[in-house]
Amino acid sequence: MIIQTMEWILLVMALCKVVLPYPTVDVPLNSPPLVKVQPRHVHLALGESPNSLSVTWSTVNKTGESIALLYVDGKEEQFKGAAKQFVDGGEKHLSQWIHKVVLSNLKSSHTYRYRVGSHLGWSDVFEMRTLPSGENWSPRLALFGDMGNENAVSLPLIQREVGEGVYDAIIHVGDMAYDMADKNGVRGDIFMDQIEPIASMVPYMTCPGNHEWHYNFSNYKARFNMPGDNTNMFFSFDIGPVHFVSISTEFYYFLNYGLKPVIAQYTWLEKDLASVDRSKHPWIVMFGHRPMYCTNNDRDDCTKFETRTRTGLPLINMWGLEQLLMDYGVDLAVWAHEHSYERLLPTFNRTVVPSPDMLQPYSDPSAPVHITTGSAGCREKHDDFGPSHPDWSAFRSTDYGYTRLQVANATHIRVQQVSAEKDGEVIDDIWLVQHNHGPFKVKIVNNEL
Repeated sequence: MIIQTMEWILLVMALCKVVLPYPTVDVPLNSPPLVKVQPRHVHLALGESPNSLSVTWSTVNKTGESIALLYVDGKEEQFKGAAKQFVDGGEKHLSQWIHKVVLSNLKSSHTYRYRVGSHLGWSDVFEMRTLPSGENWSPRLALFGDMGNENAVSLPLIQREVGEGVYDAIIHVGDMAYDMADKNGVRGDIFMDQIEPIASMVPYMTCPGNHEWHYNFSNYKARFNMPGDNTNMFFSFDIGPVHFVSISTEFYYFLNYGLKPVIAQYTWLEKDLASVDRSKHPWIVMFGHRPMYCTNNDRDDCTKFETRTRTGLPLINMWGLEQLLMDYGVDLAVWAHEHSYERLLPTFNRTVVPSPDMLQPYSDPSAPVHITTGSAGCREKHDDFGPSHPDWSAFRSTDYGYTRLQVANATHIRVQQVSAEKDGEVIDDIWLVQHNHGPFKVKIVNNEL
């Protein structure tokens, strides 16, 4: 009986070793190319009019049309736009089509569902909420710079908070993906996928950083459509009682692309700041990538006395921006670039400018307050601080994290720094109070206040 059983086992094992051929399909040598028309990288930005938003996305192949479908009150509304082909400057010259559609005449404080695409394919359905109308409301924003595809430590926390409805908009203060042009632009593609859960829900506002420099900032210009930018890389917009100004600090460092952008931006900036109606938009917040001040231990420009964006180009000392900030009363200047967080006291020309109450330096300050928030997380990790601690530097941290900006009203703004390493703990918290919005009176005379 045992011998018979063993024979059956051996027979089964032998049959198991018989490999039957798989059915085959003849593949023609000249098979048609892969078709990639599915929308990806969906992200929002504020439009040029108060009741509009722009939505941008990408397809690898041309679709022939760019359509956004808006769902509201049980009805579908269609908006049409256009697409441009973008060819990366890398050796493979990978191309894609960047689509842009303007959503106009939107209701304020309204939740919409929407999708984008064409008759060849549609995106998932996303949800967004439009901003309240007018100036008398309290915007909430997250601000950060230097967030990469790799080591994006802050990203999961921000994704969750955006999903919870914590923010009305996001400001990315330069340096995206590290770098968007890397690996023939594929790293930029992956990064756009990473931010889609955020940027498809709230406006994702930007400025360029030094890591966007490749091919004259072509990836940045193609992928992000900002209101009134027209690829100039400087623009402004209003949210509630705040006038935001986005600038490119990179013009001052990549002079191989010419001097004209430096002059054009300076001229535009002075005109823009002069046009702000402080009765409607009492707060002015400016953001750009490289800070005017820092206390880090690297060799970046802000560690030196005469930062280019602050005092102007070397030797000629022209088109420096710090005096403009004073002349037009810019309340808050937000920077990144240094992979750390640093908050300054009200400062001008590397000197603390006293406030009316010395014990309350952020109450009716007489100079701009500078914040550096470049610690969102990237492959270059942290930037440590140097041993010296100037009196104008009030707080600094190397924790990965991001900044919250809550505008309470025309006189009060709350600035908080969130530590991603401490699971969202607030590690810095100040109220900026200003009852007298307008020009700051201090000027430089013979390099002194």
